[in-house]
Amino acid sequence: MFACTGYAASAADAPLAPFSFERRALRPKDVRIEIAYCGVCHSDLHQARNEWRNTVYPCVPGHEIVGTVVEVGPEVSKFKVGQHAAIGCMVDSCRSCASCKDGLEQYCENMFVGTYNGADKQTGETTYGGYSDQIVCDQDFVLRLPENLDLAAAAPLLCAGITTYSPLRHWKVGPGQKVGIVGLGGLGHMAVKLAHAMGAHVVLFTTSPNKVEDAKKLGADEVVISKDKDQMAAHASSFDFILDCVAANHDINEYIGLLKRDATLCQVGAPEDPLAVAVFSLILARRNFAGSLIGGIAETQEMLDFCGQHGITSDIELIPIQDIEKAYSRMLKSDVKYRFVIDMASLREAA
Repeated sequence: MFACTGYAASAADAPLAPFSFERRALRPKDVRIEIAYCGVCHSDLHQARNEWRNTVYPCVPGHEIVGTVVEVGPEVSKFKVGQHAAIGCMVDSCRSCASCKDGLEQYCENMFVGTYNGADKQTGETTYGGYSDQIVCDQDFVLRLPENLDLAAAAPLLCAGITTYSPLRHWKVGPGQKVGIVGLGGLGHMAVKLAHAMGAHVVLFTTSPNKVEDAKKLGADEVVISKDKDQMAAHASSFDFILDCVAANHDINEYIGLLKRDATLCQVGAPEDPLAVAVFSLILARRNFAGSLIGGIAETQEMLDFCGQHGITSDIELIPIQDIEKAYSRMLKSDVKYRFVIDMASLREAA
């Protein structure tokens, strides 16, 4: 065991505060990483506030982790001390179910181990995330970072990046396709960048006219103001694929009607209330309404390599960890372009 410091929520109504705890001693295949940066995901806020009704306190959030390897176990072969490395949303899985064998650990039939608020497969102890100075993880769930990517701006790739990359790859988005992205937030801005790099004709849907120029700079070929019925109608039955990144309640049927026959709308945003689908909109054109989670380890590495090849990172605002509650408040107001990232030097400086 070794001592760590971080920031944790002690209860649903308590602000995050400094927290001292212990990480496990390295197992033979473990890697210890000194964390340089950790992205701030909306899931962190959900968990800290127990909005999903499953939080175990104290809760140390954070699953967009980048840093430097400072120690490796005796059987580690994939990483060396001094190498940059990353950890995303999971740190283990059962490794034996059909999904795990297919490299789809995110769909582990025995539930993957979350980077935080999970239960260690060997000890049952609660996992603590990246709002901390160090982390230990089995090498099979640690990822390599392309050296050409800025470390801080690469951190959100570990969740926002793979959450949007995985469905774009699964539904084979590429040249000659018309692809819609709904919402220009943390997920949406990554989806625009990735779909553009894949060669698709990208159309961004937003309720905010003031996001038009930003969307085009990020790679959108067209921008549709979704509150304008005429603009929406002009795109009826024309999309090969739509990725919906909106986590607020909204009418999904407005977008389903924009799909071609046999095309798919995939939902990655997670609204609080169920989405009501007009079934005949699906039936009459054999359209598909689907969902997607993050990605498996192999696909996440593929995504990082793709981003390295295309120079893709997230647009971020760097913050000290002492401002995490302010960041949460601003995130709720969509007052960030487009992802907060914590500079962990601020944690060490305050110690």
